[in-house]
Amino acid sequence: MKTLGVSIILPILNEERHLADTVASILSQDYDGDFEVILALGPSNDRTHQIAAELAATNSRIILVDNPSGRTAAGLNAAIAQSKYPIICRIDGHAEIDTAYVSQAVRILEEQNAVNVGGIMAAQGRTTFEASVATAMRSKLGVGSSRFHTGGAAGPSDTVYLGTFKKDALLAAGGFDERFIRAQDWELNFRLRSQGGLVWFDPSLVVTYRPRSTLRALAKQYFQYGRWRRVISRSHKGSVNYRYLAPPTAVLILIASILGGFFLSSILFIPVLTYLLAILLGSFVIGETWKEKIVLPAVLATMHIVWGLGYLTSPKNLLGTHN
Repeated sequence: MKTLGVSIILPILNEERHLADTVASILSQDYDGDFEVILALGPSNDRTHQIAAELAATNSRIILVDNPSGRTAAGLNAAIAQSKYPIICRIDGHAEIDTAYVSQAVRILEEQNAVNVGGIMAAQGRTTFEASVATAMRSKLGVGSSRFHTGGAAGPSDTVYLGTFKKDALLAAGGFDERFIRAQDWELNFRLRSQGGLVWFDPSLVVTYRPRSTLRALAKQYFQYGRWRRVISRSHKGSVNYRYLAPPTAVLILIASILGGFFLSSILFIPVLTYLLAILLGSFVIGETWKEKIVLPAVLATMHIVWGLGYLTSPKNLLGTHN
């Protein structure tokens, strides 16, 4: 049987630091079938466009498409519209895959008769701060029991990281919803499952992910995660997972503890002090170096609290404001 062709699609915006390495890891695939690499280029303000043009000039499998809005979902849809193969494999511009990734993903997709498969988001940092974020993102203390962060057994899943899709199922579901600035993957996977499709997690599929490089960038990322996860909860009944309610619940408890401690009784400071102690002890345990152990409390608190604040403050009309 002829090996199916694969269209590897990437939404690209301000990826000067990582784009060349990402594309190199894709072009090194051992896949037996045909594949193309489609870069959906947003309006970057660094050298991303120049790097992309240089890469495309050296390899005919690299195709450039324009994504004027710069939004991830719009870029993905633009790339899908230009794709010519029946399998769509999504990769990000700051991710790297090993040489067997595509062949493994296609094999698992066919073996499981799934509509989407994905694996581990293996966060790896280069600086001390990035390494600390990576450690937090691989830890249950940082992200809970999410299998694509922390690992786990292969099996059906609500969502997976990035994803390798059957194109016909993806198109039948309507593609990515361009109103979603974040959480597009989760929202699409909900629709795929609602149509009877199987979304499959397999830990053998490993993608190297490069975390945000500053606390401000991390906070912005997690605030958006929280805001848009709330939008999904409103848009799709039955999508609420108790794991996603933990950060906003914790934020409410911490606020109540601080206010109660100041205005009622100092004993009410116990919850917030307990949280801070847990963060400090947890950072000491999961930190891989002394520098990480020092940086991790700020990283973990930012991930928890900012995500929770984003969820709590997510406006009901947020989806409508991004049409």
